Amino acid sequence: MEAVSFEYKAYKPRPFTKEERPYTTILFGGLTFKHERLITGALENMGYKAKPLPNIERIDLDIGKEYIDVGACCPTTFTAGNLARALMDIEKREGRDAVRDRYIFVTVGACGPCRFGQYHESYERVLEGLNLRDFRLFLLDLLQLEQSAEGGGLEVSMPLTLGLVYAMFMGDLITDMEYATRPYEVKKGQTDQVVKDSVEVLYERLKKRPIVGKKLGNFLWHILTDYFVDALKEVKKLWDEIEVDRLQPKARVKITGEFWLQTHEGDGNYNIKRWLEEQGAEVIPPPVAVWMDYLINMELFKLEDAKPFVKNYYLKKLAISFFAWLYRRTYDKLRKALNNIPNPLPSQRELKELARPYFYYRLAGGEGHMLIGKALYALKHKQAHMVCELSPYGCLPNTMSVGAMAKVLADYPELLYAPIEIKGDSEVHAYSRCQMVLTEAKRRAKEGFEQALERTGLSLEEIRDFEEKHPQLKRATYKVPNYGYVGTSANYVMHVAKLMGRLR
Repeated sequence: MEAVSFEYKAYKPRPFTKEERPYTTILFGGLTFKHERLITGALENMGYKAKPLPNIERIDLDIGKEYIDVGACCPTTFTAGNLARALMDIEKREGRDAVRDRYIFVTVGACGPCRFGQYHESYERVLEGLNLRDFRLFLLDLLQLEQSAEGGGLEVSMPLTLGLVYAMFMGDLITDMEYATRPYEVKKGQTDQVVKDSVEVLYERLKKRPIVGKKLGNFLWHILTDYFVDALKEVKKLWDEIEVDRLQPKARVKITGEFWLQTHEGDGNYNIKRWLEEQGAEVIPPPVAVWMDYLINMELFKLEDAKPFVKNYYLKKLAISFFAWLYRRTYDKLRKALNNIPNPLPSQRELKELARPYFYYRLAGGEGHMLIGKALYALKHKQAHMVCELSPYGCLPNTMSVGAMAKVLADYPELLYAPIEIKGDSEVHAYSRCQMVLTEAKRRAKEGFEQALERTGLSLEEIRDFEEKHPQLKRATYKVPNYGYVGTSANYVMHVAKLMGRLR
């Protein structure tokens, strides 16, 4: 019997050359429309043509299932299906040659137990399924500040990397403003419009960013400049125009979970953030910047573990610590331009210590110890009434965290925790699970509001009369200090009482 042999050929994209750059569009995706629009500005600033993939829709899940492993998690399936839909649309509009020669797709990867490290392989299956093996897909390393795709057409340099970091920061800050404002807006729809206008202002600033220096010079310019602070101050004026009514007790719900599911806004996570708002909640969205902060600090923690064996330990620790400090200092500097309405980044060392009794921090797959650390951080800092954790069905790292949460809940029975497993096609089940915990969170929000009224002796009429005389209180950009309550409305009552001299 004659032996049959098969030759396996790994996918290797054709080079992308500098000469192709003017007429080749970089496709990318995976974040909110705000982040993607700002990333587009940063790429165009460096001379690239860039375009995000279309918004994720339910149909992407079905398309993805046709082309990749049926056991893949829903973020993989959604994003692979989204890429397939985008390429099919381009082919229909412009022809197959255009797909091959005028577009490339760029994604990032990592390693560990999470399937994120294998996303690109699912994308390769999509190209096989579409008979587009000659389409170019490039995988970049998430942790490299400088790298390039083969051929030199795509060069991730210091100026581009820092432009992308600022795009990420500002996308996070606008998202925080959005979720802190929309539940209380007086004129429905005004917040969404201001979000769009803000993103366009920041997009133009990123697109026109001056390129000063190459490496160290460019780095120093980004540290010292007020270019982005001034842009955010311009944006703040748009938010000043939004009138809010904070005398509405709403449950504050912190979103955690797998990176893509927690940051996504759309069908990929059942649009759960909008759904929560419709149910009477104020959502605390997860900033992308926390993930990068985690990666930076993990390098510091690993260095500390290996202290006896590391040459020049103190010098290396000083370098990483300075970089971590600079990262947070930059984020806080931008927050300040928006009157500190966006939430600060949580301390990574505190998250690690909070999670330590329940989850070993060197188990670094997925979100690692952060899911437990964030839940306890929200409880101890009175940040949220409830934590909603979004996990892909069958996700190994998230399954470990959810398992460890059983012991956390035994130790902290007052913690309201709703773990939601996302498959992509069972939203009724997810909403139902979330609703059960949300009911108690809403009760606590209302109870806190009533306690604040009773404690101050104020009536709603008195507060509204005071607001009429001090209209700045009704601005979306007015910062309400924390008086020990979780709810925005309860803290607002306490603040008005203090201004009126009625705080007992």
